[in-house]
Amino acid sequence: MKSSIRIFAALIVLSVAAPAQEKPDLVFAQWREKVDPAVENALRYLARVQRQDGSFPESYGDSTGIPALVGMTFLSKGHLPTEGSYAEALNRCIDFVLANQKDDGLFEKGHAGTGPMYAHNISTLFLSEVSGMVDPGRQEKISTALPKALSLILRAQAVKKDERNTGGWRYSPGSRDSDTSCSGWALMALRSAKLNGASVPDAAINDAVAYLKRHQDEKRGCFGYSGLEDHERSLTGMGLLCLELSGKHGSPETIKAADYVMKNFRELPGDQFEYYGNYYNAQGLFQIGGRYWEEYAPWMYGVYLKKQEADGSWDSREAGRIYGTAMMVLAFTVPYRQLPIYQRDETVDEADR
Repeated sequence: MKSSIRIFAALIVLSVAAPAQEKPDLVFAQWREKVDPAVENALRYLARVQRQDGSFPESYGDSTGIPALVGMTFLSKGHLPTEGSYAEALNRCIDFVLANQKDDGLFEKGHAGTGPMYAHNISTLFLSEVSGMVDPGRQEKISTALPKALSLILRAQAVKKDERNTGGWRYSPGSRDSDTSCSGWALMALRSAKLNGASVPDAAINDAVAYLKRHQDEKRGCFGYSGLEDHERSLTGMGLLCLELSGKHGSPETIKAADYVMKNFRELPGDQFEYYGNYYNAQGLFQIGGRYWEEYAPWMYGVYLKKQEADGSWDSREAGRIYGTAMMVLAFTVPYRQLPIYQRDETVDEADR
């Protein structure tokens, strides 16, 4: 099924209508001559520093989450695991994630930062996105691994929690509380898998969306981590993206979130989670489109092209160069529309935004 998604690149995440014709991204067209070489330089860097087993040096590089993020960067530029200059590096990412799944379905190895569910959710999203693009042997392994991984995400969501935390996820499969950051990755993994034909209950998606909405400040539009305002600059883009991908395109909640991002994004540089916040801002604002993307994209490219090191990397405060480079590439390549989970609904009139 994934192969058909890649052939019909205009398919959108949630629409049940016929695929819409993609509109040209005039903003990106003005920057592409600078962005293309920067992205390729970054991909060369990531391939060059990758270890033979598929893991990476530096922060969290031996967890499954970093190879999964890096694997998605290659996919985001249209590179495939069956051919081309990055096929070997991409397959190493896939093999590392697959080799480190526990019997209960959890993708876990090495130091996963704040908890194994972060790496697990990102790994599940990656395998769902790459499914259908790989050779038959790897496809068989992915087809076995994904149902177990999804089942674990659903079990973790179903752990009994209080009303505020119900529907979300946190550090471990048995956590009785939730946070919006971990929950955002889990929700995207479920959405990707459902788009790809997996049996993901609508109730799981709806409960996750309800959880996120309980963490949005109704007046200001921002999303918090465990409350309404904590880490709001780095998390509001996450809330915006997840609502956009879950059928809330152009809703009052997403408009408020986008408006908040536009008022505050210039303060993001220097924040503790700057690269994380920029990644989600780019993804979310591209989804909502119109004036939001038209203003944010030139700022992002103008600011962060200058921050790329000569070796192709970006060094983030939160988690080092591998993470920073992967997150920046994923933000820069939104207009390429190669990752199916990030396709945008072009049937929506953006003239008034």
